[in-house]
Amino acid sequence: MPRVVLPTGCRCPRACRNRNPALNGNKRHIDFNCDLGEGCGNDAAIIPLISSANIACGAHAGDETSMRETLRLCRAFGVAAGAHPGHADREHFGRRDLPLDPGEASALIGEQLQRLAALACDEGVRLVHVKPHGALYNQAARDALLADAVAAAVRDFDAQLILVGLAGSALPEAGLRAGLRVAHEAFADRRYLADASLAPRGRQGAVIDAADDAVAQALSIVQSGQVDTLDGARITLRCDTLCLHGDRADALEFALRLRAAFDTLGIRIAAPESRRLTP
Repeated sequence: MPRVVLPTGCRCPRACRNRNPALNGNKRHIDFNCDLGEGCGNDAAIIPLISSANIACGAHAGDETSMRETLRLCRAFGVAAGAHPGHADREHFGRRDLPLDPGEASALIGEQLQRLAALACDEGVRLVHVKPHGALYNQAARDALLADAVAAAVRDFDAQLILVGLAGSALPEAGLRAGLRVAHEAFADRRYLADASLAPRGRQGAVIDAADDAVAQALSIVQSGQVDTLDGARITLRCDTLCLHGDRADALEFALRLRAAFDTLGIRIAAPESRRLTP
């Protein structure tokens, strides 16, 4: 397929919503987040390299012990702690789409936030953000009604929490409607489609396995606000926070390489709460 290069003023509606000159291009700081507390074994080594941790809340993964351990690591290393609620579907690691009406979504999010927040209070850690996990994240990215339910559940629990969602998708838009601060998220190790959605995991090439390629994509997103898609386009992405999947087999090596690249380029790692988020 011939490569199609879109102009900076991209015609893709979602990509255009991603455009924010203040946040794309010559970026000197980025939030580097990782999904932790999922039983992958590298948490203690990864956490000094990141600025935000998304902590599994006992549904798709995690339990009281893992939540406490991750909260303590966040406290020890000054990393922003956030909730990572997902479908209660451990068999599929929360990555299978499940039918969910707005009321069910609100209850699912609320229960997991309560669980983690109680432990965070006990450990003397303040929760900063909420990032849905896996299939719940992707369903809320494309379903405005579900996104509104997720955002409302976060707001009703604590309106000071930052809602993290796929850049330019329905989820951060719902967060803004709910009066929340939002962080638009991009991914180093996932390929995008021309509409700025993530390529489905079942599609060949959707996950970037080679660390060199993932680092290159991450730097392109952070430095230029642009990314080459799996279907041959080049699109603009807003990126307030960059995700590392902690369940990668090479997660620690990848984190070390990406952090070294940021340090070399003078790109500072900083959680969203430490800087102003522009709507």
